[in-house]
Amino acid sequence: MAARNINQKQFQELIGGEKAVLVDFWAPWCSYCRRIGPAYEKVAEQYEGQLEVVKVNIDDEPALANEQHIEVIPTLVLYRNGNALGFVVAPESKAAIDVFIEETLKKMRTQL
Repeated sequence: MAARNINQKQFQELIGGEKAVLVDFWAPWCSYCRRIGPAYEKVAEQYEGQLEVVKVNIDDEPALANEQHIEVIPTLVLYRNGNALGFVVAPESKAAIDVFIEETLKKMRTQL
């Protein structure tokens, strides 16, 4: 399943739940965002059922990007129960995204 674009209302609904949510803050004019996009789509397929994988276009949702303190794109943030568990800025590959997800989820489990 492909990563879907969401708006601020959908963002608030998703991140408040039990299921972990990976959010890619991006913009269409960002060449690096477009380059990492296919890897992010593979992540969405790989983690289907385990976590929500979504995108927020900061041009469409500037207030949300500001509220979440997004200064550089792409920034990937992993949320659960309304909290940001961790983030990675401009990951260089799918492998880097996978490592970020696994390390962040592992850290979350040990804190429970």
